Amino acid sequence: MRRIIITMVALASLTTMHGQSKKATQMKVELNNKKTMTVFYKTIKIDGLEVFYREAGDTKKPTIVFLHGFPSSSHMYRDIMNDLAANYHVLAPDYPGFGYSSAPSLADYEYTFDKLSHTIDHFIDALQLKKISLYLQDYGGPVGFRIAARRPQLIQSLIIQNANAYKEGLGAAVQPLVSYFEHQNTETEKEARNILTTTKWQYTDGAEDLSKVSPDSYISDQYFLDRKGNDEVQLAFFRSYGSNVALYDSWHTYFRKYQPPVLVVWGKNDQIFIAPGAEAYKKDIKDVEVHLLNGGHFLLEEHHQEVALLIDSFLSKRIKN
Repeated sequence: MRRIIITMVALASLTTMHGQSKKATQMKVELNNKKTMTVFYKTIKIDGLEVFYREAGDTKKPTIVFLHGFPSSSHMYRDIMNDLAANYHVLAPDYPGFGYSSAPSLADYEYTFDKLSHTIDHFIDALQLKKISLYLQDYGGPVGFRIAARRPQLIQSLIIQNANAYKEGLGAAVQPLVSYFEHQNTETEKEARNILTTTKWQYTDGAEDLSKVSPDSYISDQYFLDRKGNDEVQLAFFRSYGSNVALYDSWHTYFRKYQPPVLVVWGKNDQIFIAPGAEAYKKDIKDVEVHLLNGGHFLLEEHHQEVALLIDSFLSKRIKN
């Protein structure tokens, strides 16, 4: 079986010749890959749409649902799903308008974060998921926080990776988006459209080692962005983004009232959602771990194994099969 093993070796305190105490703790971390788990690629009809998703692992084990960000898809979770599938039931859908899911016209689907959260809610119910952890990155935050606030009994934990819920987390790179949803005009739309050409930058900026960032990621994302009519889909989501900021206070109320266990793993070099946004979760949540890793907005390209170990360590103490 493929297992994630975290071994702590604590070294006893040593007394030096000068009477000073020296403490050292050594952590040995390894991934033991004895068996590769199969990832299945499926579609399911939700709200009249074909929703594509990836699935792996035993359905009897704790479930993690991965919600992707902009401009990505479930593809961004390909590696970490493999890392975790031996010990968890893992699923990652593509939103309507993204990846391999249906991309209806604006006349046939309401491209707002409220609508998207209900579609993913229906996806969860269609798969008969009763208790889940949500992994949230970028757009996954406003989608997942809406679901969690509506259905707190569904949530076993939240795993938050560069997904913002606090104003202090909004970086300078997100300003063209803010300007657009606050003041929609020709000039702000032009700046917002420029965001649709920054895909490679979003993957590479702040990366620790560019050789670990697969070109397949940003090239495939850009391919789907460039589909005819998709620019209008993405602009609709940009216009809807202000509804997320307006809900920050209500999400904080949910955090304080229900106190879900929260693991925050954050690419500290992200210029879109900056590191203070990661630390801000400590204000409202008691059972929270925050880990700032040396990466950017798409942290998992480089650090999926490290994040998988953090997830396993966190969840194994809080969730039982």
